[in-house]
Amino acid sequence: MEKRTQIHLGSLVGCVFICVLVFSGVCSLDNGLARTPPMGWMAWERFRCNVNCTEDPENCLSEKLIKKMADRMVSLGLLDVGYEYVSIDDCWPTKERDSNGRLVPDPTRFPSGMKALGDYLHSKGLKFGIYEDFGTKTCGGFPGSEFYMSTDANTFAEWGVDMLKFDGCYSNINDMEIGYPTMEFFLNKTGRPILFSCSWPAYTQGIKTDYKLIRENCNMWRNYADIQDSWDSTYGIINHYGINKDGFSAFAGPGGWNDPDELIVGNFGLSYEQERAHMGMWAMMASPLFMSVDLRSIRNQSLALLKNKRLIAINQDPLGTQGRRVWKESDVELWVKPLQTEGSLAIALLNSGNQGTPKRLSLPALSLMLTNPLGYNLTEAFDGASMGSVFPNDTLKFSLNPTGILMMTAVPKVSSANLLMSLIFGQ
Repeated sequence: MEKRTQIHLGSLVGCVFICVLVFSGVCSLDNGLARTPPMGWMAWERFRCNVNCTEDPENCLSEKLIKKMADRMVSLGLLDVGYEYVSIDDCWPTKERDSNGRLVPDPTRFPSGMKALGDYLHSKGLKFGIYEDFGTKTCGGFPGSEFYMSTDANTFAEWGVDMLKFDGCYSNINDMEIGYPTMEFFLNKTGRPILFSCSWPAYTQGIKTDYKLIRENCNMWRNYADIQDSWDSTYGIINHYGINKDGFSAFAGPGGWNDPDELIVGNFGLSYEQERAHMGMWAMMASPLFMSVDLRSIRNQSLALLKNKRLIAINQDPLGTQGRRVWKESDVELWVKPLQTEGSLAIALLNSGNQGTPKRLSLPALSLMLTNPLGYNLTEAFDGASMGSVFPNDTLKFSLNPTGILMMTAVPKVSSANLLMSLIFGQ
């Protein structure tokens, strides 16, 4: 959600509740969710805060739009490959709470109500995501959760919500280390497993960010600017993850993930090469995979990228290690991600530049962290084609398209003796 520079200061919770929270031992996240990076569809980047259903009935944020996206997720096979959450973003409620302090879905755009919409998504085998804000107002100016966290958590649970995206507009950033754990406390207290997506570190950039505390209280967390429909925005996020300020990559793993924002594959701003780089790097970074695209008109090649099972397998690898940038020289950079199979790696070479000719590289295998003396079998990650064998002393030659990517998996070879021992003893 777009962040506003205006911050409204205010007390968050009373001292009594803070003491209860601190001494009751509920600060750590214990909902058992997000053992691999969550996957789904999110409304924001593609549809934004379009509430004009009179002039734009097919594209305004409404239950009609959400149901159509859900139907397409199923019919296009996206649910089958793991995309399961359907997340509504900002601008869904009325401007005022009801007399009991509860949020009210806009009756014109969501006439059936949120419980019915959640039931519809669940009937399709999908999960229901919704948006709120830590502050007094959402970024779009709708009611925020400050002073209403318990009420909102209970409301969401009653509606059958499976995921909460919790933004940080119109809030006091100094209260976030109390406020976000407070909301997680109330979510856990409902007894319903609700994946908690935090915007906490996105608002504390430039300030010391306690990623340990964030991981203890969030299943995924935004830590950089909103993605826009352009290569500059996409690569800006990739570079932020490459710089890895404060070592935030080390905090990613089963149960909690750094979130570089939505996938814009299938929209307007990226070429096909850039879409490949975008999808490939989100896989390498063990990122939550939330599409934000109009699934009614998505291009076949973009859909194929989103459904690429080899890339999804790299992203969903059970080891849960976030890939890191190993080196960068001019526009070319190397990323490596350890995989669960012992000694296996996912490797990405990225060319962020837009010069018209491909870059040709000659790299020693050791620079790709290929150190096993028995060698490796290389497989191209997008199409599954064999790239042959490689040994640590080999030199590899690559060609990288402008704003393009080359990805591969490297699986270490085993000796015949080790293979025999493995077959006999199952080791």
